[in-house]
Amino acid sequence: MKVFCCQLNIFWENKLANHTKVTALLGQAAPPEGSLIIFPEMFATGFSMNVAAITESTSHQTEEFLARMAADHRVFILGGVVNTGSDGRGRNECVAFSPAGALIERYCKLHPFTFGGEAEHYTAGRDIKVFSAGVFVIAPFICYDLRFPEVFRAAVRRGANLFVVIANWPTPRDYHWTALLKARAIENQAYVIGVNRCGNDPRHFYLGHSVVFDPHGRTVAEAGTEEGIISADLDLPSLIRYRHEFPVIEDMRVLNRDG
Repeated sequence: MKVFCCQLNIFWENKLANHTKVTALLGQAAPPEGSLIIFPEMFATGFSMNVAAITESTSHQTEEFLARMAADHRVFILGGVVNTGSDGRGRNECVAFSPAGALIERYCKLHPFTFGGEAEHYTAGRDIKVFSAGVFVIAPFICYDLRFPEVFRAAVRRGANLFVVIANWPTPRDYHWTALLKARAIENQAYVIGVNRCGNDPRHFYLGHSVVFDPHGRTVAEAGTEEGIISADLDLPSLIRYRHEFPVIEDMRVLNRDG
């Protein structure tokens, strides 16, 4: 499978401007049919706590945009959106669309970033999501989820062999971003794709560094600090062969709280 990671300098709370930017970037990339296209967390608005201003719950503007893009290019698309939950707080979500433009899956971030105030404005998701796209079984996660390896393990037990982490991961913890993504790839013998934003918003700077790691933890593709798209070819037969030759996953144990 061919993957394209779209690293953006996001216009703040301006969906139309970001949709226009994404359309141009994807047009230049010309992805082949059946590819996987990935956009960052809250790619159409930036990491805003102003849920009322950016929610999809009334207009569905960004979700409809993603569905059209998927159908027009005949590709799988994953991207971050915001909806409003039953408690009035936001839901920081990753949505996935098929090459027919149909919604495949909707994942809500399990771990709101309490340190950054996200938990005050966004409710935590309850479920790990795993779905098929092409030949791969994908588990999506969002930004701060990356610090909790147990949810990645749970996804592997459900068949995941490709993790996608979309993010607005800021500059002060940039080294953690690449180190944790690589660790998740090695320990789960899976492809791991991290798609981050670049540039700045009213509170933070972002270095980008979107990256694709193979199941050995080797870098397949890596972005710098500028806006643009990186691409990579993912090889499922080599992943299956590696898991068979070095069967770490088969030795995984699930322990109770008392050990």
